[in-house]
Amino acid sequence: MAGHSKWKNIQHRKGAQDAKRGQIFTRFIREITIAAKSSPDPANNPRLRAAIDKALNHNMSKDTIQKAIAKGSGQDGGADLIEVVYEGYAPGGAAFLVECATDNRNRTVSEIRHLFTKAGGSLSAPGSVSYLFEERGFIEVDAGTDKEKTLEILLEESFIDLEEGETSFFVELPGADFTATCERLREKGLKLISQEFSKVAITKMPVAGEDEIKLQAFYDKLDTHDDVQALYCNVEWSEDSE
Repeated sequence: MAGHSKWKNIQHRKGAQDAKRGQIFTRFIREITIAAKSSPDPANNPRLRAAIDKALNHNMSKDTIQKAIAKGSGQDGGADLIEVVYEGYAPGGAAFLVECATDNRNRTVSEIRHLFTKAGGSLSAPGSVSYLFEERGFIEVDAGTDKEKTLEILLEESFIDLEEGETSFFVELPGADFTATCERLREKGLKLISQEFSKVAITKMPVAGEDEIKLQAFYDKLDTHDDVQALYCNVEWSEDSE
């Protein structure tokens, strides 16, 4: 089924970029810091719970996580980070959504605009690109000792795609109910090995050859910007690129 393939491609691309940057912990810390602004208690803050779980799955220390929570909740003087989203088009018409966390909105927009302009693209107005994407959630669930029971619980949820692996299930979920669904599954005793929120292009733009190489270079420059938390585009990358 498509769910496993999409999930693996998302994980592979994000993982490769984060490893290249050496800044995966920085992204986790920022996400935890921002999520903790509304509540420092993960039991009452699903977004924070998801951010902590993701950080722990990547072996971040509990001490580092607690420091990020303290910063976000204002216990150590507060955090000035804000979330901003930029929309734009790369050369050839590829659509990009750039999600950032910054303490200086003017600096960040200037630098992101420069990257688009230098590549021959441009930033565009809010809403000009976002409608081309749909929110999705991808989770890997431990099959457990009773695989049939685990599957039965999963089938009770509204999912887009579900694939059975050797020792786990890969599930694609609607983004709108993603966090709540993850919480329900945990409450029912399932173990979530990993979870990833993403935005998926409704239609993909195929590219090849030199065009793909240029778009990949542009993608990498955006993704290595210090303030970028997540990056989405509607490019249909080749298998070699993935």
